[in-house]
Amino acid sequence: MAGQWSARLAELGITLPAVVTPVGSYTPALRAGDFVHTSGQLPVVDGELTLRGKVSQGAEGIVSPEQATAAARQCALNALAAVDSVVGIDAVERVVKVVGFVASAPGFTGQPGVLNGASDLLGEIFGEAGVHARSAVGVAELPLGAPVEVELVVQLAAGA
Repeated sequence: MAGQWSARLAELGITLPAVVTPVGSYTPALRAGDFVHTSGQLPVVDGELTLRGKVSQGAEGIVSPEQATAAARQCALNALAAVDSVVGIDAVERVVKVVGFVASAPGFTGQPGVLNGASDLLGEIFGEAGVHARSAVGVAELPLGAPVEVELVVQLAAGA
């Protein structure tokens, strides 16, 4: 159905942000055959990183899992904006894979919960077509001190 994802975004009151300017020598998204792969997207809004630090449960002065979950949602929005810039959001048939990285303080093991911020958003937008494979990886550091980074692989509709 033409325009179905654009209509769904409007129904949810979601506007895709501007594509985030790369911080290195790469492109935000690249089409390869019937798939679009995004580069890792950080929780950037209006050109600014919204949050910095490592994620931990209950440690003072550190990013909470709830804050990181919201950041993962923003990362997914930025990834969708990158997809939209290459093929248009309505060309997406389904979300295939989500890979997420969480800058984790020692002992933090809640990476899957943090990445639910991205996965849940994709489910809200795409329904069954948003069900995807996923990796949630804890890392020591992320670019610019970000707490979360998310990348997507989407499959395109036939003829897109």
